[in-house]
Amino acid sequence: MTDNTNNVAEEGFRMPGEFEPHDGCWMLWPERKDVWRLNAAPAQKAFVEVACAISKSEEVTVAVSDQQYDNARTMLPEHIKVVEMSSNDAWMRDIGPSFLTNDSGELAAVDWDFNAWGGEDGGLYPDWSKDSRVAQKVCEITDATRFDAPLVLEGGSIHVDGQGTLITTKECLLNRNRNPDLNQHQIEQLLRDYLNVERIIWLDQGTVEDETDGHIDNLCCFIKPGVVALHYCEDPNDPQHAISEDAYRILSNSTDARGRQLKVVKLPHPGPLFISKEEATGIDDNEDSQPREEGQRLAGSYANFYIANKHIVFPKLDPEKDDKAAAILAEQFPDREIIGVPAREILLGGGNIHCITQQQPTVKNTK
Repeated sequence: MTDNTNNVAEEGFRMPGEFEPHDGCWMLWPERKDVWRLNAAPAQKAFVEVACAISKSEEVTVAVSDQQYDNARTMLPEHIKVVEMSSNDAWMRDIGPSFLTNDSGELAAVDWDFNAWGGEDGGLYPDWSKDSRVAQKVCEITDATRFDAPLVLEGGSIHVDGQGTLITTKECLLNRNRNPDLNQHQIEQLLRDYLNVERIIWLDQGTVEDETDGHIDNLCCFIKPGVVALHYCEDPNDPQHAISEDAYRILSNSTDARGRQLKVVKLPHPGPLFISKEEATGIDDNEDSQPREEGQRLAGSYANFYIANKHIVFPKLDPEKDDKAAAILAEQFPDREIIGVPAREILLGGGNIHCITQQQPTVKNTK
C-alpha cells in the first residue's frame, strides 16, 4: 500500500537504529561491467561472503536480474533467498527503502527520490530508471506501507539512533545536485516528517574521494543511542585528518534528541588505498559511467560495517589495521561476534558492506 500523504508521525512510525533487532537483510547482485572488474566475478564472490556472514543471525534476501539469476542461485547457499528484480547496480542501501516500524506491529518504509548520486550534475551513470523502482518492489514484497517522499536522498546519507536523532553531511544533503530548490530548513523538515526524528546533527564533509558526495555511512554511525563510531585519520598530512577532526569536534559537542552528550569512538583509517594498474584494466570502459583509473584514491573506511542481529560484519581493507578495527568493534559490541570480510572488491566499485545492505527491522506489537 502506498501512502502519498505524510502520516508517519500520526501513525507512530519511526526509523529504528540499525542495532535494533532485524527480521532480515536485503541485498542486490553486482553485474555492471563498467563498475565491477572482470565481469563482476570478484565482486560477486565478496557479496556472497557478506551475505553468508549476515545470514548467520538473520534472513538474507538477494535481488538479482533474470540474466544473473542462475549464477547467483548457484553461488549463494540455499538458505539465502534469491528473488528476481531489475536494477541498474547493486547499492541496496541507497536505492532501497528506509524501513519504519510502530508499536502497533506495522511495517512501513520511505521511498526516496533517487538520481544516481547527482543526476546530470556529477551522477555516476546516466540511466537509473530501474534503481528508482527497487524501493517500491521491496515494499510490495514485504507488505510494507510505502511513504513516497519528495526528497532526493540515498539511504547511505543518513544514520539514526532510533530515538529521534539523525546524523548526515552538508556535503551530500545540501549538495546542489540533490535538491537545489530546497534549503537546509526545508530538508530538515522533510527528514522530520518522514523519519519522525527531532534532532539533526550536520557534519560538513564525508570521507575523502567518496564519489557519493560524502555519505555519512562511510564516515560515522551509531553504535547505540548516545555512542557514535567515527572514521578517524591520525596523520595530519592526510586530507582525511582535517575532515575527521572536524567531525570529532562537532559530534563531541553535540547532544542527541534525549539530551545525551555524544560519546565518539575512533576507528582507524585504512591505507590510504589506491586503485592498482591490474584493478583498473579489469573494468570495461564506458564514457557514461564513473571512471576507474590506476592511482585513484579509494574511500576506504571501517565505519562502513553492518550490524546484524548477533554479528558485526566489517570490511577487511588493510592488513596493518584490520585487527585493530576488529578489536575496537569487539569492545563496543560485546554481545555480537565480529566477522571481517575481505572487501576490497566492493570498495573498488565505490562503496562497502553497509552500502550494499539494507536491514528490515523486526516488527513487534507492544500494545
